[in-house]
Amino acid sequence: MFSQRLNATRKSKGITAQQMADFLGIHIRAYRKYESGDTQPNLNNLVKMADFLNVSTDYLLCRTENPLINL
Repeated sequence: MFSQRLNATRKSKGITAQQMADFLGIHIRAYRKYESGDTQPNLNNLVKMADFLNVSTDYLLCRTENPLINL
């Protein structure tokens, strides 16, 4: 599930939820809703999160188990 993958990936990279929210330019409460599964990010924020975490969008969306970005 996206919310769990996002949370686990962020934590494994040593990034705080506040850092992610700041990077995305959103309030921490809005970001926490992504990780709780209460809401989904728009396409722009999904791409920004994947870039910031250095993983593919497919990985965040649980479409692959390979976190590496395919170039």
